[in-house]
Amino acid sequence: MNVSESMSKIHCLVLIPIMFLLLGGCARLPENSGRTTSFAYAQPEETTIGKNWEKSFQENPGDSAYHLLSNGHDALVARVMLAALADHTIDAQYYLLHKDEVGGIFVDQLYKAADRGVRVRLLLDDMGLEGRDFHGAVMDAHPNIEVRIFNPFGRNTSRTIQFVTGFGKQTRRAHNKSFTIDNIATILGGRNIGNEYFIADPELDFYDLDVLVVGPVVQEVSGSFDQFWNHELSYPVSTLVEQMPTPEEVQKIEAEFIEFISDQQQTEYLETLKNSKFAQILRSGTPEFIWGPGEIVRDDPQKLATDTDDKTYHLSEELGPYLDEVNNELLIFSPYFVPGKGGLAYFKKLREQGVSVKVLTNSLASTDVPIVHSGYANYRRQLLRMGVRLYELNSQLKKEMERGKFYESKSSLHAKAMVIDRSLVFIGSLNLDPRSVIQNTEIGIVLKSAEIADRLSMLFDKMVDSIAYRLELRIDQDGFEHIVWHGSVDGENITLYWEPNTSFWERFSMGFLRLMPAESQL
Repeated sequence: MNVSESMSKIHCLVLIPIMFLLLGGCARLPENSGRTTSFAYAQPEETTIGKNWEKSFQENPGDSAYHLLSNGHDALVARVMLAALADHTIDAQYYLLHKDEVGGIFVDQLYKAADRGVRVRLLLDDMGLEGRDFHGAVMDAHPNIEVRIFNPFGRNTSRTIQFVTGFGKQTRRAHNKSFTIDNIATILGGRNIGNEYFIADPELDFYDLDVLVVGPVVQEVSGSFDQFWNHELSYPVSTLVEQMPTPEEVQKIEAEFIEFISDQQQTEYLETLKNSKFAQILRSGTPEFIWGPGEIVRDDPQKLATDTDDKTYHLSEELGPYLDEVNNELLIFSPYFVPGKGGLAYFKKLREQGVSVKVLTNSLASTDVPIVHSGYANYRRQLLRMGVRLYELNSQLKKEMERGKFYESKSSLHAKAMVIDRSLVFIGSLNLDPRSVIQNTEIGIVLKSAEIADRLSMLFDKMVDSIAYRLELRIDQDGFEHIVWHGSVDGENITLYWEPNTSFWERFSMGFLRLMPAESQL
């Protein structure tokens, strides 16, 4: 289980002793008015990418170029490529940045860019950073790197206590994910920075999706980043660390990091990256891009400081009009899918209008946050009754690496995307659950491309029966409804009458969790 992702969803359901409230007191944060403001690079057309793509921009006025990144190896190579191409700036915003192999590779690219004079702004949510202020301050000590923490926890009190005493503040997180260079190219999608998002974890493999974007729409991503970077909830790590590292400490930790990176140079994983499909394309030419108009939809950072009933700063207000235009088909990829009463009414309306609705989400066995699955399970029968087609990922899939080797690990869906009428595509960080829609901040892109929409739709149609279980609602001879799961295992079609790949105790626990009245936090 991804602990940091899970904690953000289950915190409010943990029974905290009364003494926590007594011990919690008031979590304190330092004064933050002294932070400096800064903004995205103002002349993206003067960068290497801007100049090289000038003709393409002229031939496609107002449009941007898109390249889908569905493979984890390619997604990491693309980030390395962008970092290497940066002339002036790198702006990276993530919910999680793990201290693992992929996290090290990512940070190393930031250092390499900064060493050649690129300004690096790294903005992280505080969800996964407990005990890491000092190392953040070491990065921040580089003259071209600045690290900020969004909506930080007080450093004088237990985080668990703050989840309760700071309910409605610390329980709301910046879930955004973007990696932007020179205000001209960006990567948006579902991936945090960590092994499980880039096929580097032997025990957990996330099916995820990013999109590489080049062109004018990137300026909207930069505008969102600047809003978060300059917001009062964004704290320079130097204000949070107990004591700034000395030059000797900086030198020591940087030397240890260089040794760690050196040790990765001969690993099988790095060899796999060098031989990834995207890396091979880069060596031989330019990746294929598809052109079209696009719009960034994003939550304003002020959402975290505003009552949840106030929709002024919500991404949903920007995305809603697109969803209201569905005429024929809606495809949904969402790892955490809790439609709520509003979503249920929306899907009912679509079905009454004859719109086909298909949803790929996690099964109980494949999810990394079982409590959210329990929220989704409460809606399955109602969705199936109205004709929504539900598919749940098979957690036990054998996957082939790029050099012909097979590996097995728990499979879990992490992609967040929608396809509308095979003409519009949304890709971003937004899960279709109350936590993403109401509590946290998110970002994504709506791109208008029948070609990309058709590719994702065909991928869904071609793969869903082999990677997921299709749910069916049956009524027995006594009139009771039962859900059955249809799937393919080792090429054989099977039908199951219980949650696939789960034990009795897992199903029992999930049934118990379904009774808990905390849907707004799922």
